Amino acid sequence: MTTVALEVLPRDLEPYRLGNTGVDWVHRFDSGRPGPHVLINALTHGNEFCGMVAATHLLDSGVRPLIGTLTVSFANVAAYRSFDTARPFESRQLVHNLNRIWSDAWLEGEDDSPELQRARELRPVVAAADHILDLHSTAQDVQPFWVYPAYERNTTAALAIGRPAVHLVMPQGLGSGTPLIQHGLHGQDSHHGVALVAECGQHFRQATSDLAVEVTLDFLAHFGLIARERPTPAPAQRFELLQTWVVRDPGFRFTRPLVGFETFAQGELIATDGADEVRAPCDRCTVLMPTRAPIVGREGVYLARPLEPA
Repeated sequence: MTTVALEVLPRDLEPYRLGNTGVDWVHRFDSGRPGPHVLINALTHGNEFCGMVAATHLLDSGVRPLIGTLTVSFANVAAYRSFDTARPFESRQLVHNLNRIWSDAWLEGEDDSPELQRARELRPVVAAADHILDLHSTAQDVQPFWVYPAYERNTTAALAIGRPAVHLVMPQGLGSGTPLIQHGLHGQDSHHGVALVAECGQHFRQATSDLAVEVTLDFLAHFGLIARERPTPAPAQRFELLQTWVVRDPGFRFTRPLVGFETFAQGELIATDGADEVRAPCDRCTVLMPTRAPIVGREGVYLARPLEPA
């Protein structure tokens, strides 16, 4: 049995299955006025409930765009439905990580899984959006943060929206696959569209879901789809992703317990992975997303360095 406090639990999403796009669990609202097309995407991972709370809030409260188009998507409902309170971390995915398979090689390849089927269904939904907010949460109870490719358009939007105040910038992509926010044109420097992940806090905390709702409304207001007063942005703390370490050996171990945002001196040993050593590539190296339970082929830890204020 888990000892994690489950403040937020799944709700029945069957009433939201039939949208108006021809794709299950996808709802679209067109204002009839010129403006951007914004996609709010929830449940890329099945146990990250904050996105579900934010998406159902938009639908239940009848939020409609003043300009442009709003699309609300529940992504990996199949994994979400597998949630077991005794094993709350195991419904992240059924087979593939839905947030690593958005390349042409995966989407047009011969492999199959519930996640690949769903990504192929959602592909036109993602491609149609100008701006994307993909709502996520973290296994450990750490401060919320943005994640996004290091395009100026993403930095500008994240700084203007303001919360979360912490940013993880990816100059070379994620390093372990292609996330949804880098699919197609959103992975190109020449594109106009903003695509951000918001990691809103620990999976099962009510505060995480509350923040996801606020960030979603802030995102929509930033692009003019709703009218909303927003707080003055807090000073940003920014990090640059240097390396994503993927676990190679079932004996992967950290040198000390980590939850995220711990720092290491250059060359300091962070973890061992069989015969390999994970050492800090720079001074003040900051670790993010350290794995709770190492699985060969999945991310073990992200290594980042602090950036000067933008």
